[in-house]
Amino acid sequence: MFRLMFTLGSGRILSSYRPHMPGLSSLLLLSPTSRNHLSKMSSDSHWLSPAEREEKVMELRSTGWMEVEDRDAIFKELHFKSFNQAFGFMSRVALQAEKMNHHPEWFNVYNKVQITLTTHDCGGLSKRDVKMAKFIDNISLSVIE
Repeated sequence: MFRLMFTLGSGRILSSYRPHMPGLSSLLLLSPTSRNHLSKMSSDSHWLSPAEREEKVMELRSTGWMEVEDRDAIFKELHFKSFNQAFGFMSRVALQAEKMNHHPEWFNVYNKVQITLTTHDCGGLSKRDVKMAKFIDNISLSVIE
């Protein structure tokens, strides 16, 4: 929590206002390096240009991703040998999702994992989804083999 204070030249406080804005105070305390990282993350969440989108979606289709009907999102279903293998995969993806601050929508039953990726911040498919999909593809290959 922080306070916004207005003072006169004499140092006397005119008024004090403490807005309820969770997380803003910690954002104000970030180092310049952290702010640059946040800036990079937000630039990663921008929509893809039409040309980029076509190229990236075509690449992802070749690895089993499909576009979701009625949504600007991509979907993939993975099958593993066991629940333990599926859960291990999900744990590795979860750790990466936390690092990227980009969390998948997913569903798991026994050895099956269904994943949908979209960027809620911009209301559709973004560079962050493509990056996460490629990470998921790499992890799934190492887990399944």
